[in-house]
Amino acid sequence: MVCPWWLCYSFDNPLRRLFHDPERLLHPYVKPGMTVVDLGCGMGYFTIGLARLTGPEGRVIAVDLQQKMLDALGRRSRRAGVAERIVLHRCRKASLGIEDSADFALAFWMAHEVPDKPRFFGEILALLKPQGRLLLVEPKLHVTRKSLERTVAVCRETGFHVLEEPPVALSRAYLLGRG
Repeated sequence: MVCPWWLCYSFDNPLRRLFHDPERLLHPYVKPGMTVVDLGCGMGYFTIGLARLTGPEGRVIAVDLQQKMLDALGRRSRRAGVAERIVLHRCRKASLGIEDSADFALAFWMAHEVPDKPRFFGEILALLKPQGRLLLVEPKLHVTRKSLERTVAVCRETGFHVLEEPPVALSRAYLLGRG
């Protein structure tokens, strides 16, 4: 099930910065000039922080199924002064449809909504550069450890390996690289 656009206002708000500050959380993985993919970007909670981290020479491909999410992100990114670094990309249910290659991909609190995980993670692996990384983060309250372990098993079968399990508040997280 895809998160309804209006529900994003409940967790895409300034109070969330107390435990999920995008720039502080992602700066170990994202450097200026990188190309980054924000999968299931929603209204851009992490996208705008990623755009700040990549700097004016970098690029963030913001991917979502819902046009309303991308429209909201477009407005927010213009207000934040980073719209020129962000490519809004509406994916299809059956495919991400991304032709670019990326240094880093973020799947934050969204992989549990993906019905075809082998295809999804296969597409991510294909778009990542050889040293590219995927940060997979799922919410503890919504996704059980057993369910996430099944997802990580799919990632391994697809060709990823676990590099580390970084601490992320209210979440379980895996930094993944090519196997």
